[in-house]
Amino acid sequence: MLGRLRAWLNGLSERIINEQDSEQEKLNKTLLIFSCGLMGFGSVLWLALYWAMGIKFSSTVPLSYIAVSAASLAYYVYTLNFAVFRTLQVSLFLFMPFIMQWSIGSYVSSSGVALWALLAPVGVMIFQGARQSLPWFAAYIVLTGISGFFDYWLTFGVESGVTMQSIAVFFTLNFAAMSTIMYLLISYFVRQRDKLAADVNEQNQLLRIEQAKSESLLLNILPAPIARRLKDQQGIIADGFADVTVMFADIIDFTRLAEEVPPKAMVELLNEVFSRFDAMAEFHRLEKIKTIGDAYMVAGGLIEHDGVDFAVDARDYTAAMLRLALDMRKYMAELSEKKRMSLGIHVGICSGPVVAGVIGTRKFIYDLWGDTVNTASRVTGEAKSGIILVDAMTYRRSKTQFEFEGPMSIVGKGKGNIEVYRLIDLAPHLRDVTV
Repeated sequence: MLGRLRAWLNGLSERIINEQDSEQEKLNKTLLIFSCGLMGFGSVLWLALYWAMGIKFSSTVPLSYIAVSAASLAYYVYTLNFAVFRTLQVSLFLFMPFIMQWSIGSYVSSSGVALWALLAPVGVMIFQGARQSLPWFAAYIVLTGISGFFDYWLTFGVESGVTMQSIAVFFTLNFAAMSTIMYLLISYFVRQRDKLAADVNEQNQLLRIEQAKSESLLLNILPAPIARRLKDQQGIIADGFADVTVMFADIIDFTRLAEEVPPKAMVELLNEVFSRFDAMAEFHRLEKIKTIGDAYMVAGGLIEHDGVDFAVDARDYTAAMLRLALDMRKYMAELSEKKRMSLGIHVGICSGPVVAGVIGTRKFIYDLWGDTVNTASRVTGEAKSGIILVDAMTYRRSKTQFEFEGPMSIVGKGKGNIEVYRLIDLAPHLRDVTV
């Protein structure tokens, strides 16, 4: 029996306040039903006390309130029309206390029962908002003024059987009961509001965490300035750069390694190598563009770093690129010894104009195009294991800072003869200088 009753009450509760309601709607419905119950309980208590004291001339008013309030609640449960239910309840809160007072007599003889009507504008302020409560508060003030105006003609409290002792008791009860209801409603509202605020803050914190993850993921795909532009503008992102230094670094005999090493170990090796390359590129303030199989592509002169525009002095990013190439070659030699494998790279570096932009709408990438990119790729293909080749433009910019061999001439597919220089090391006077 109790189980069926509990199931019925749970079903009724889910019907009155369902999961589709927003948190604010759930709070408003809960508060209104709560205040409806408190007012009903207060009316029953008020009526019982009057009857116990033998004062029965105004009992129809609280009985009518209870009946109409219960009917409005039943209407809401049946139709789920909360707006009509709310209007009916607030109207009862406003008018019934004044009707009760007028049926008894004056403010004094009714023990200030009209004070209960204050619940109407206060309730609307809690349920709907301050602006929506203004008409109800105005109506409360008007009814209060009307009652005060007619008090002179309605002062028949003692003659109607209400003694001054009873008036004193009911003054106390009315003020205490009304103050308690107000306190309970506002207290519940404040607690629920704080709970909602805490939930909102938690959701905002989770949202900020997810946003940070998305930002981090985007920055792993695109350079920071390009990521900002992609978020701020629609359409194609494409820029022309008059001077950029581009490097390709390929792992030697990658096909042979892929046949000799298990697939998982091969992927782990590539991840280890390219992750270290990423850290090196970041250290030298250069932009990794992409990896293509066993090839690693880096560019310098595209992006501003720490407020310094490297395009002002091309030697800065070009020298940084050559230092990166030397670091990568040294790392691969150390890794070969550590893993007891034949691991080496060949590198090609060229400087000149490029076009850069974002291509694709899904799985998009930031890429470079132009003769400089094609030449760097061809030069890389002609380099032997452990060899770093640079074009003439890169050599002329860096010959005072680095040691080179050459010039040499190579034949690039589709390019014809290309003048290149072999990078040996830093210039002797710079080898002991810490970067």
